[in-house]
Formats: sequence, structure tokens, C-alpha cells
Amino acid sequence: MRCLWVTFTDPDPRHNGELIYSGGLIDAVAGAGAKLDVLASARAGSPRTYGDGEGNVRWWVVDHPPRPAWASVASTLPYLAHRAESPAKVRKLREMLAQPSWDGIVFDGISAGWALDAIRGHYRNAARRPRMVYISHNHEASLRRQIAAIQTNPIMRQVRLWEAYKVARLERALFDTVDVVTAITPYDRDLYLEDFPGKRIDVLTPGYGGRSQLNRSITGSLPRRAIIVGSYDWIAKRINLEEFVKAADPLFAAAGAQLDVVGSAEESFLEQWRGRVTATRFTGRVKGVDPYMEQARVAIVPEQHGGGFKLKVLDYVFNRMPILALAGSVAGVPLRHEESIMLYSSYEELARGVLKVIDDLDRLNHLHDRAFAECQDKFDWQSRGEFLLSALAA
Repeated sequence: MRCLWVTFTDPDPRHNGELIYSGGLIDAVAGAGAKLDVLASARAGSPRTYGDGEGNVRWWVVDHPPRPAWASVASTLPYLAHRAESPAKVRKLREMLAQPSWDGIVFDGISAGWALDAIRGHYRNAARRPRMVYISHNHEASLRRQIAAIQTNPIMRQVRLWEAYKVARLERALFDTVDVVTAITPYDRDLYLEDFPGKRIDVLTPGYGGRSQLNRSITGSLPRRAIIVGSYDWIAKRINLEEFVKAADPLFAAAGAQLDVVGSAEESFLEQWRGRVTATRFTGRVKGVDPYMEQARVAIVPEQHGGGFKLKVLDYVFNRMPILALAGSVAGVPLRHEESIMLYSSYEELARGVLKVIDDLDRLNHLHDRAFAECQDKFDWQSRGEFLLSALAA
């Protein structure tokens, strides 16, 4: 099978959930036997160049200047797709479409929506067209409305609402065009089915290819420390973090516990918060998170806004970190409250919950043992690749 795969950017290096998901699926589908031509924006730090071949994958990574968010306001495309478009990519896409032998086309995320008009136009009067799949990374329309709602600046709220409208319109156009849609969680699938009840929508959670610890015992020799791992370049992630730290830091300080926030963010954001906290340490970008997880007793998922699948949850599970989270923030994983995870309804309750169990070593070890057992055979990339290959071949 020969497949044209349109994605936002070269996924390597894979330092956030979007890149891990895209890169993992590309590897998995190629590993299942498909030949992929991937059209993407080039990215600093990646060794790939235009036309590079790696096994079953040919990479067409196009270098173009990044588009600022404000430039999309006047475009019919939302920023998520507008940032990925460039004249050079449009030319390359048209050149690729002129080739007659595509069996499938994949729109990898809403960012790939910039290519939709050209692809629809090319096949409008064709006797045969390739089978098409849209891989959604979030239920984008509801997510963008949620982001607009938490804006305190009224002008920015209107800008975000305009973005949400354009996202919803593009999402609908993708649904009207493709043969199969995948949702990253069962929750997202159910939201989509409300608006598209006749569409084939399959759940496609990410796989996991990182380190897996078969055994780990949390003992009193570990620091009384909890950890949050993530990337905080996106406003929804920053708001989640800020609201949790405001609630948790004084409670942790009073209890003599520590909180590590591990992951990248703008330096100005990190410096602002470093000057306001007592028990919390902000690391900024790190080479690897394993040493930080090894020196913590608890992993926290404090995400009220943002939706989708939290890939860091799989890092926690397979590194045997007991997880405490806000209810509703761990969609797509088979974890059960009080058995393999602890769930709470507010930031303050979550912080107090961490402090309540941080010295209960038996409970912590039980939580991570059960979480590992529930997930160990459910998140292999190979099955994701085989599923997508069958969806393209149906």
C-alpha cells in the first residue's frame, strides 16, 4: 500500500504529546508494511532533510518561516492549520497528487487541514480516489471553545472564539470528506458522534514505546516529593499548572513536601513563578525525565483544561509512578479510582490527597502495581499501525 501522509511537522525530536503520537503512528503504519510519503514542515533539531528515505518512509520536510498566530486572524484557516501552510508545501502537495498510485491519504491532526481544499479539488471529478483517514488529536471544536471561555481579556476571548469557529468549520469539512475518522479517546469519539452520528469513528489511543520498569518499590528513602511532567508552551497547559501550584505550594510547604514541575516553558513564565513559590521547583527543559521520576513518590495530573489523551500518563504508568489526578483528566486509560489511580474534583483536593498518601508507602506501591497490570498489554504501537493499515485498505 502506498500512502500520502500530511502532518504538521517532522515529529523528531519527540518532546511533546502531538509529536509522540504522530511519530509513533508513522513508524507503526510503516512497520505494518505500508509505504509512506510524509509531507511536513522542517524542524530545528531534526537530522532529516527534504527527500530523505528511512525504510518504508520518504520524508518531504519543507523548510519555511514560521507564521505568527496573528497572521491567521484574516485567513479562512484556523491558526492550527494556517501555521502549517506555505507556498512551497502547496506546490509539493500538488506535485505529489499528480502521481497516480496513491492507495490512501492521511490527514494527521487538524493542522493537516490546510491540504484539504487541494486534495478535494484534485479528486472532485476522478473516477477513483484514495481512501482517506482523518486522525484527530483532540475534539478540536469543543477544546477551542473551552480555551476561549477561560480567557479573561475580552479582546482575546473574541479572537479565541473566532479561532474556535474556524476550527469547527474545518473539522466538519474533514468529516465530510474522509472515509474514516479516529478519535484519541472514547470521550472524544462520543462527542464527535453527537454531531456526526452516521460517520465511522474509531478510537485510536497512542501506543507506548518508552522505558518500562518491571519492578519498583517506593520506600521511605525517597524524598517526600511529587512530580508533574509536561510541556507548558500552550496556554491551556500553563493555566492548569498555575491554578494547581497556587493551591498546592502553600500546602506542600506547610507539610514539608516538595513538588517538581519538569518540562519546558518560556523562561519569563518560569522565572515569574520561581519567585512566588516555596515548595515547588521548576526545572525548565531537561534532557530526560527518568531521573526526576526515580526521585519522586507520586505523579500528578492536574489538568482541568486541554482535553485529549495525556501521554505522560503512560510514562507514569510504565515507570511505576502512582498517579493522583483531577477527575476527567486521564481519558483513554483503563485506570480505576482508588484501585489503580486516585481522582479528585478540585486542585485543592488533589493537593491534599497527595499529602495524605505521600507517606502511605503500601498504598503507593499498590497503586502503581495495579496501574501497570491494567495497561501493560494495551498500548503497543504495532496494533495501532495494523489498525490504520486495515482502515486504509478497507
